[in-house]
Amino acid sequence: MNRIDQLFQQKKEHILSVYFTAGYPQLNDTVRVMQALERNGVDMLEIGVPFSDPMADGPVIQAAGTRALRNGMSVKTLFSQLVDVRATVTIPLVLMGYLNPILQFGFENYCQRAAACGIDGLIIPDLPFAEYLDHYKPVADRYGVHMIMLITPETSEERIRMIDDHTAGFIYMVSSASVTGARKHFGEQHLAYFRKVNAMGLKNPRLIGFGISNRETFDAACREAAGAIIGSRFISLLESEPSVEAAAEKLVEALR
Repeated sequence: MNRIDQLFQQKKEHILSVYFTAGYPQLNDTVRVMQALERNGVDMLEIGVPFSDPMADGPVIQAAGTRALRNGMSVKTLFSQLVDVRATVTIPLVLMGYLNPILQFGFENYCQRAAACGIDGLIIPDLPFAEYLDHYKPVADRYGVHMIMLITPETSEERIRMIDDHTAGFIYMVSSASVTGARKHFGEQHLAYFRKVNAMGLKNPRLIGFGISNRETFDAACREAAGAIIGSRFISLLESEPSVEAAAEKLVEALR
């Protein structure tokens, strides 16, 4: 069974998934970051593949991606770093990357290499849903890798149900129609969106991302979904804390 499915079967609430940029702060920190997050109780990891034009990313993640690219990170380099990762990391792993570098690498090759490394899911935020159904889903299914789709407050109920019918793993709920970035709290408009989707009775569990940065926003997301994804806050801690381990510890402590 896919590790994402196992996680959601075993843990129904307060799931913590953390996004980080591969190759940041240093090129060879990728696996070290993963190990530190798992040691500190994180349930799932979203590994960001840096790209020069990250349309959905806010300034913190953009800056991390730029630095990772300057460090020499690439799709090929990332897979070389992950080849033995399952010897030390057991939690579900999701690759988040934009379509352009994936196409340059070759989508089937990408899925094949991902599966060989023990990757459980893929997020491609700029992949159109129709193209996913026609061309990408069959390939990903062949390698046992879940394709995770995003929804936003602007996504119609019809589209949400289509995504729910044709994907597996979980649905990534983007908290607002904006780029990534930490926020101190969610307003009533955000909460109403969370409640609306929760009331739809979807078959897939949901995780809420974009803006989760502290206990208040994490708990608000967990009341209406299975858990939340944190990204910008952790990347900021990687920059400010003296070590990868210290950054992971401080992140998890802030959510307790």
